[in-house]
Amino acid sequence: MKFDQTFVFGTATSSYQIEGAHNEGGRTPSIWDMFCDIPGRVYKQHNGDVACNHYYRYEEDIQHIKRLGVDSYRFSISWSRIFPQKGVYNPEGMAFYQNLVNELKKEQIKPAITLYHWDLPMWAHEEGGWVNRESVEWFVDYARVCFQELDVDVDSWITHNEPWCAGFLGYHQGVHAPGHTNLEEALKAIHHILLSHGRAVQLLKKELGSKTPIGITLNLSPVYSKTDSMNDQIARNNADGYSNRWFLDPVFKGAYPVDMMNLFAKYVHSYDFIQQGDLSIIATECDFLGINFYSRAFVEFNAANDFMYRGAHSDYQKTGMDWDISPLEFKDLIRRIRQDYTDLPIYITENGAAFDDQLENGRVHDHERVDYIEQHLQAVSDLNEEGMNVQGYFLWSLMDNFEWSFGYDKRFGILYVDFNSQERIWKDSAYRYAEIIQQRSLLSSDVKEKV
Repeated sequence: MKFDQTFVFGTATSSYQIEGAHNEGGRTPSIWDMFCDIPGRVYKQHNGDVACNHYYRYEEDIQHIKRLGVDSYRFSISWSRIFPQKGVYNPEGMAFYQNLVNELKKEQIKPAITLYHWDLPMWAHEEGGWVNRESVEWFVDYARVCFQELDVDVDSWITHNEPWCAGFLGYHQGVHAPGHTNLEEALKAIHHILLSHGRAVQLLKKELGSKTPIGITLNLSPVYSKTDSMNDQIARNNADGYSNRWFLDPVFKGAYPVDMMNLFAKYVHSYDFIQQGDLSIIATECDFLGINFYSRAFVEFNAANDFMYRGAHSDYQKTGMDWDISPLEFKDLIRRIRQDYTDLPIYITENGAAFDDQLENGRVHDHERVDYIEQHLQAVSDLNEEGMNVQGYFLWSLMDNFEWSFGYDKRFGILYVDFNSQERIWKDSAYRYAEIIQQRSLLSSDVKEKV
């Protein structure tokens, strides 16, 4: 199956994971700088102080992107570079992104910008972070200057990356910054993130009159139960509500799922933080839906768990994150989105895998990642043959980087990064992806023979 000329091939990164220069150019700390400093939170207390040093090496990195042949490059902006203090705009911080965008445009690579990829400024966190409803206004102020300064050169905007992670991992499970374990806080944070999404869409489309496409990226995992028993069906329903419907329903149906509101009510004093008119703002129509897909979820009933489910063991092949490799379930997910939620164009804004990559004689033979990419691109091709209208695919990630609480232990890149020398080395997966893009086809080739 060929991918037609309108299909967008891309690759993706995020600011805190690659930029480094943590205290340069006027940048102030984000919640991830703080989180990394807390012993035991991040693998070997790694941090993003230097990361891939992309702040200084962006021109070199763009040459790698150009060599890959992708149509588009997705990256995020560091909010605390733009507003290092509350209400204080930093033109020097914006200049970095203007230079980055200009360099991409010069090489005919379309910039796809994510406004928020989890690195909330510490000044915002100190005033309550996303739990504080004022965060919506702070985000809109931030979005406004990004739109005003960059929109003319940007191919597409994404308001938020994975509010599930920012909300539930950050405020409920505590494994991401800011590291809180309070469900009520998490639900407020998610609501304000989604509300700020709707407000930013309205700002760009209605107030500023921009024609640039804008959407949101949700990380979605289709949920399967270990057995067909009634208990396991309850587990599946609740896991789906927590992972998927709590985000899809407000964005596309203007309502939170009532079964989950009932389940959460034991831990929430009041739902008054959902104010009149909020849900219609959250459901403001976008131009596309971004989906980050890595794996399915496989669950079984567990009465001891707050929501009556836990992960179950499967015999699927696993990635280095111990995630099931599940391209068929990926197809189920997209069909469900089409059936239950939206006809908007879909972009796969992240898909990829971590494996235990080994550098040997200047090469990384990551055949497992090559297989993973091919299987998921074949799934995209199959879906488009069914008329599912998947318009693009962004491979995560351009290069090995800071993998959040896993530090530098997990490598998702198609470029190997030596974090001591900062050398970038193409893995077999990079050569294969470049070949797929050039041919716009999955016709196989043995990339291992390339020099």
